[in-house]
Amino acid sequence: MPTLIPLWLDCRSPYSYLAVKVIDALERDFDVRIEPRPYSLDIKGVAGAAMLDPAAAARGLRRIKYLYMDVRRFATPLGLTILGPKKVFDGVLAHIAFLYATDCGKARAFLDAIYSRFFERRIDIESSAEIEALLGEIGLDPAGYVALRDGEGRARLAALDAAAESAGVFAVPTFVLDGELFWGQDRVDLLRATLAKKGLKT
Repeated sequence: MPTLIPLWLDCRSPYSYLAVKVIDALERDFDVRIEPRPYSLDIKGVAGAAMLDPAAAARGLRRIKYLYMDVRRFATPLGLTILGPKKVFDGVLAHIAFLYATDCGKARAFLDAIYSRFFERRIDIESSAEIEALLGEIGLDPAGYVALRDGEGRARLAALDAAAESAGVFAVPTFVLDGELFWGQDRVDLLRATLAKKGLKT
């Protein structure tokens, strides 16, 4: 049986987008199964706190500009477009849709669709109607998402956030192998080396 590796992601994270792109290679080269899971970063809370301090706000802006410049270094060779969002979006609806797609066995199709649209500014992830349309495009019945959104969706997200934090996760993307964390898509080479040492190469 393949070794399970949870991969914690936030649908608003450009580095999470890059991490999704290495799943196929990892599963091809090693006897592993990568399981994407949503983890909700408190982006609004952090940004709001920073705005209370002008110096912190200025540093934060410089950091964000650098982050998007840096992520494009990785994205451009892969043919991916990464445009910075025009505002800090709430990710809860996207993450509930992520759960629904996972339940339906279409997590990867959903992630490919949501990330490409979000970072090309072609979807408002705070719009349930737009998310429903995306789900329809990948062959899912949006009614199931609506039921989850209006039902236990938020409680399931909270439980997953708690599970991630109990495992030591603090940011995304994070791969977890036998309790060891590999944070960042640029740690994939270290993950691959660890998998090889464990004799998991196919």
